[in-house]
Amino acid sequence: MLSEVDVFISNYTLVDPEIYQLWVDGYSSSEAVNTLSQRGICQQTNAPIELVASDVLDHYRTYSLLERLLQMPPQLASEQLAFQIEPQTSQMLIEMYYEFDDAVVRDFVGKKLSAKHRKELDEVAEKTGVSLKSCRRQFDNVKRVLKVIEDLPGSLVTNIKQCFLLPDELAKRYAAVVFIACMRFEMNKKKLQYLTFPDLFHCANTMMSLWTYRYTGSEYFDTDLDREFLLDLPECRVLLENEKHHKHLVCIKLKPTLLERSYQELDMNFRLYSRAIIGIACNLHRSRELRSFFSDLVERCLEPWRQVNWSHSDLRNFLSTYTQCALDMDVLREADLKNAFDRYMKVVTSCVLRMYHQ
Repeated sequence: MLSEVDVFISNYTLVDPEIYQLWVDGYSSSEAVNTLSQRGICQQTNAPIELVASDVLDHYRTYSLLERLLQMPPQLASEQLAFQIEPQTSQMLIEMYYEFDDAVVRDFVGKKLSAKHRKELDEVAEKTGVSLKSCRRQFDNVKRVLKVIEDLPGSLVTNIKQCFLLPDELAKRYAAVVFIACMRFEMNKKKLQYLTFPDLFHCANTMMSLWTYRYTGSEYFDTDLDREFLLDLPECRVLLENEKHHKHLVCIKLKPTLLERSYQELDMNFRLYSRAIIGIACNLHRSRELRSFFSDLVERCLEPWRQVNWSHSDLRNFLSTYTQCALDMDVLREADLKNAFDRYMKVVTSCVLRMYHQ
């Protein structure tokens, strides 16, 4: 009795980027063949569909064998002998394997990456339109990066690039996820669901630049906020004790640029806005209040501004003027608080403007 056997012998690992992308995206081999057929692969190569299917299946076997090494990129790149792969091909394999969808990873941010969560990824797949297999790959990658990186001293981006051989931009995206996880920010409240991963990426990078020990240039963890800075912030309540003077300076500067309705609204609600901004600052040295930073910004600042329909430009002008007028006041200089207040407001302004979706 005769049997048909497909045989392929080589001492060099061939990688087809198009087929590899389909594998990374979670397509089964048969789904990959159908996709390639729809893209006209048979007409382009003059190959029968059976030969395409055999080739795809061979590639899929290879990628499945490679997956164990993809989970430890340095081994794939230099320490293994099972596969002969050119350096540029190895780098492509790693980058494509660790790439992630913003919508999928946004669902992970702020959650404990537990086995239970992994079992519920079918909901994420349905919501995002990303295959369940791809969601699981992204979940496992984020969990793996977090486990390796969270306790390492120094720059998150540098550590991720060294441990996982990722390019700069992708390493920065993973660094934002690690930072938010280590800070244990609350991200799952209903009122925060409108925030996209790019929003959180922007805010996390701003905070790492200005609120961690990176700002001081000392030996640091990117996941350690500057404790001395946080303990200085409660002293900024001196601005509330000089609220009338602060309000007067802000209103004089903004009156020429605001519509009359907006100016009247600012004049009436300045105390509400200022106390929200300073109130958040005064509590950041407490872990619980720090974790609720994003929800506090939304509840105490963004929602009141949305209710009165402030434009993005009005909000930008207000925050800039509010900050500069405070820095010009003697009370901050006399208390040696100018630098702390400036660091605080740069992050708050950057986050608020990014989070203010109209």
